[in-house]
Amino acid sequence: MSSPWSRTAARRVLCLIATGTLALTAAACGDGDTAAQTGGKVKITVTGQPPTSQPFERSVFDADVKEFEAAHPNIDIDPHEGFMDPKTFSAKLAGGQLEDVYYVYFTDPAQIIARHQAADITEAAKSVPHVNDIKPELLDNFRDAGGKLYGLPTMNYTMGLLYSRPLFQKAGLDPDQPPQTWDEVREAAKKIAALGNGVVGYADYSKNNQGGWHMTGWLYSMGGDIARKDGDKWVADFANDKGKKALQYLHDMRWTDNSMGAKQLLEAQDVQRMMGAGQLGMYMAAPDNVPVLVKQFNGKYEDYGIAGMPGGQGTLLGGEGYMINPKASPEKIKAGLEWIQWKYLNPDRFEKHIQQYVDGKQPVGLPAEPTPDVWTGAVREQQLALKAKYANVPAANYKSYVDTTSRIKGSIEPPNAQQIYAALDSVMQAVLTDQNANIDEQLKSAASKVNSVLAQVK
Repeated sequence: MSSPWSRTAARRVLCLIATGTLALTAAACGDGDTAAQTGGKVKITVTGQPPTSQPFERSVFDADVKEFEAAHPNIDIDPHEGFMDPKTFSAKLAGGQLEDVYYVYFTDPAQIIARHQAADITEAAKSVPHVNDIKPELLDNFRDAGGKLYGLPTMNYTMGLLYSRPLFQKAGLDPDQPPQTWDEVREAAKKIAALGNGVVGYADYSKNNQGGWHMTGWLYSMGGDIARKDGDKWVADFANDKGKKALQYLHDMRWTDNSMGAKQLLEAQDVQRMMGAGQLGMYMAAPDNVPVLVKQFNGKYEDYGIAGMPGGQGTLLGGEGYMINPKASPEKIKAGLEWIQWKYLNPDRFEKHIQQYVDGKQPVGLPAEPTPDVWTGAVREQQLALKAKYANVPAANYKSYVDTTSRIKGSIEPPNAQQIYAALDSVMQAVLTDQNANIDEQLKSAASKVNSVLAQVK
């Protein structure tokens, strides 16, 4: 990973620079006619090539390009570095430099579709192998209101509870039976904090938009929401009992139980540093945090477990996928879909892809890469069996999380998410730094700001 924590958390910071949502202009599109079709070959430009600063990921990607071209002699792949960078995406759209196959986060397709910035692949995707084995809720993120399909998901994550198994044991807790409710989280946090020596039971983010991001996770876990559709417009939906309940938990853990530590205004790196140092019991996170703890913060795979989101009523769902330039020719759309399916959505390559990770001494057995959990039914079972076969990390530590992913409802981030998170940061900061903060007033004030943000959503 290029970031010091994870791509999911890294985007929180990246989007700050972009100051809000993508400004997609109606004139923006790459010119599908300029990409060559010479010698009977179709040439397509694709994003997603990792930078040279990620040598393992780059080597896998480049090897896959060569293998794909050998297996598809009628297609040339022109790979471009990068994923979704809000600083440049708008300019690329406006300047006609958008690749034929381009990467998006789950927060982006709705706006891109509304502005006609992606090709309709509804009919073409019917011939994509195993498309019907992808989780329907993930495919739905790439559909318009009429059900037309404009992209394919290639990776997803859901938030859960990441915890320290050694601290659980020291506190007399069973690391194989992690908390399933927020009441249980609170009780476990008190026991862990009671170990002393600066150990913190539970930590949470509260700045750089990450506080608002995690507050969204809290609301979803309680069956609530941050925003809802009211007719043709979006409105804030957290200044209510569920929003108050979430903040009351945080307030009580911080001030009544003293289980969150005195140091606040934390962001991802702060919390991960605490966990890597063995000074933190639990925090809300996706599974991709585990390799970061090991590689960047001197942790050990055997020291961490992941549970499903406490409460079980919902979780924050995120992810990524690929869409196709709206000016792409039918030949390029077909070639683009062949690349996406072969590279990212190919059960026939599960074992080979996993072996690449094993050979590269990368973790296998986490509920994340190398085979993301976008699948249902028999394909999902095939994937889980292969990951168990080649596991080089203690996969049993993540069983609680894996067992819940198929039954906890996942909801994507709200529209204009980064602006909303900026408004919600102040709420998290108030509750965690001011013992006398008025939760009702904080929620009311934030709802007014969020409604102004949502009024910009078209």
